[in-house]
Amino acid sequence: MQHMLPIPQRRRIHTDTDTPVLPHTGRLPGALPRWVGLPIALVILLVSWQALVMIQGYASFILPGPLVVAERFVDIAASGLLWTHVTTTLTEALGGFTLALIVALTLGYILAHIAWLERSIAPLLAASQAVPVLAIAPLIVLWFGTGLTSKVLIAALITFFPMLISTIVALRTIPRELKEMALISGASRWQMLRFVEIPLSLPVLFGGIRTGLALATTGAVVGEFVAGRYGLGALINIARGLFDTPLIFVALIMLASITLSLYLLITLAERALIRWET
Repeated sequence: MQHMLPIPQRRRIHTDTDTPVLPHTGRLPGALPRWVGLPIALVILLVSWQALVMIQGYASFILPGPLVVAERFVDIAASGLLWTHVTTTLTEALGGFTLALIVALTLGYILAHIAWLERSIAPLLAASQAVPVLAIAPLIVLWFGTGLTSKVLIAALITFFPMLISTIVALRTIPRELKEMALISGASRWQMLRFVEIPLSLPVLFGGIRTGLALATTGAVVGEFVAGRYGLGALINIARGLFDTPLIFVALIMLASITLSLYLLITLAERALIRWET
């Protein structure tokens, strides 16, 4: 009786159609959502902060722990005084940012289209950045008083230059071919600005706006350091004189929260306006 040889099995050839297609979600399978990263980073920061205080045994007037700062926050927030300082700083920062944005966009557009004027003014503007705003702030307070105007101007000075540079760069990086095509098609100066220059310059322009908005709170605090009765900068001065370190941390955390909130808002605005890039 002959031995039967085993019949080899046919090996199935896998094709691309056998691989399940995962729906496109904008991230790798198993990756965490984008919004999870920030809370995780904050939790790690708070835990590390508390662990450092406990291990080193720092006194609260040297380095208070998160729980001590949270208790001080509740106390001053309940009195209503904290929100007065927060509102003052936020008003000054947004006022300075708005003023700087208007001037930077206008002057940047002019300099981007007039080369000889840009070559004449740009070195002066760059040289002005070598002078610290903290050194100019007393003069501004002397000229414009200790009220809201001087704080807005100081915030505008710090915010102005990054947005001016981003405006010039954004307009200069637009391909010349697109501009020439629009001109050949009979586009007017307004149509060129609306349909070509603004949409194509937004990605670069928003980079300068984010930087300027983050610096606006710094400018407001500098003005409050020099001469201010209200605002988070003034609150830091008061707490420093009282050796109230937890209160200083409360003011610093509120400054960081304001800057983070403004940054997130401008990021959402950027995503809404630049949908074609995502």
